[in-house]
Amino acid sequence: MEKFVIEGKQKLEGEVKISGSKNAALPIIAASIMGEGKTILHNIPNLKDVQTILKILNYMGVKTKFENNVLEIDPSGIYQFTAPYEFVSTMRGSICLLGPLLAKYKTAKFSMPGGCVIGPRPIDLHLKGLKKLGVKIENEEGYIVGKVEDKLKGNIVFLGGNFGSSVLATANVMCAATLAEGETIIEFAACEPEIVDLANFLKKMGAKIYGEGSHLIRIEGVKKLKGTEYTIIPDRIEAGTYILAGYITKSRIKISGVITHHLLSLFDKIEESGLEINFGDTYVETIPKEKWKAIEITTLPYPGFPTDLQAQIMSFLTLADGVSLITEKVFPERFIHVGELNRLGADITLDGSKAIIKGVSSLKGAKVMASDLRASAALVLAALAAEGTTEISRIYHLDRGYEKFEKKLSDLGAKIKRVKEET
Repeated sequence: MEKFVIEGKQKLEGEVKISGSKNAALPIIAASIMGEGKTILHNIPNLKDVQTILKILNYMGVKTKFENNVLEIDPSGIYQFTAPYEFVSTMRGSICLLGPLLAKYKTAKFSMPGGCVIGPRPIDLHLKGLKKLGVKIENEEGYIVGKVEDKLKGNIVFLGGNFGSSVLATANVMCAATLAEGETIIEFAACEPEIVDLANFLKKMGAKIYGEGSHLIRIEGVKKLKGTEYTIIPDRIEAGTYILAGYITKSRIKISGVITHHLLSLFDKIEESGLEINFGDTYVETIPKEKWKAIEITTLPYPGFPTDLQAQIMSFLTLADGVSLITEKVFPERFIHVGELNRLGADITLDGSKAIIKGVSSLKGAKVMASDLRASAALVLAALAAEGTTEISRIYHLDRGYEKFEKKLSDLGAKIKRVKEET
C-alpha cells in the first residue's frame, strides 16, 4: 500500500486544469454499449473507477482502447452479460451498466455493488424503476439477475427515495427507456449535471429525451442507437476540491477548464464565509484572506450543496472563526472523516446527521487514515494547511476519483509525496 507524506503550510500558486467528470464518465461509458458501432469519448479521466468499468466491459467481450484521455469502445463482440463480484465489489458505480445491458441485450447478471463506506446506499430504486419498464428481476446468491422476456415497455416511473432522487437510478432507467417501446416519464428524476451530460450523449446516439436537468424527464423510445463521438463535462467535485485547497492554504490559484454554473452552491458558501471569489464561464480564481467566518451548510441534491464536497468544506471550516454546522441530508452517516480531522487538531462533534465544527487557530500534522474517496481529499486539504508533516494512509481511495492528484498539487507548490508504506 501507498501513503501521502505532506509538509503543510506551503503557499500554492499557479493554475490547475480540471479533468473530466468521473460521475459523468461512468454512466456514459456504460451507455455506449447500447450503440450500433464504435463510440469515441474525449476527456475521460484516467482513474481507478474508469479502469474497473473497462475491466468489466473487456470481460464481457467489449473491445476498448484508452489513451491520452480518449476512449474508444466497440461493443460488437460482447458475448456475456455477467458483471462478476471481483470487479463490482470495489466500485458501486458499476451498477450503471445494468440498465444499458437490459435495454440492448435483454439480460444481465450483476453482483451486488460495493464502493465507499459512507453509509447504506441501496439499489432498490434502480430495480423498482427497471421493473416498471418490464424487467423481471431475481436475486441469486448475491447476484441480481435481470431478464426482458419480450420488449421493454414505456411507463411512468417515480424515483423519489428517502434521501431525494438517485443519480445512478435515474441514469439506469433513462438508458433503459431509450430503447423501450413507447413513452417513459421519470418523475422525481435527478437534476445533476452528470444526468444532463448522459442525456446529451444519448441524444447524440439518436435517443429522444426531453426535460433533462429537471425532476421530470420524458423519453420516447427508439428502435436503435448508433455509436457516436462525445466530450465529457469537467468534474465539478474535483474543481470544488481545488478551490477549497486555495482558500484553506490562503493562496491565490486559478482553476481552469470548469463549468462554473455547476458550482454556484459552493460559491455562495465561500462568499457567506466572508471570502471573495473571482470567476468566469470556464475558470475560478481564489482570492485569499487570513480569516473567514463560520457558516451553516445543509447538503442536498443538485442544485443544493453537494454531499461530495461536504468532507472538503469541513476541513476548510475547521479554521473558521466561530462555530459552523453541517447537516448531511443525502448520506446521513457520511462522517467517518471527523475522527481523523480531530487527530489533526480539529474540534468537531457529531449529533446524528449534524456535525458541529468549532474553529481552531491551527491544525497540526499527524498520522491519519483515509476511509473513502471524499474523506481522503478532506484529509489532504487539512494536511496542506496543517503545521508540520502529515502522513495519510490508504490513499488508494483517492485514485478512484482524482486524476494525478499529487502531481497537480505539486505543480501548484504543495510538498506532497507518494511513498510505499512499510509492512
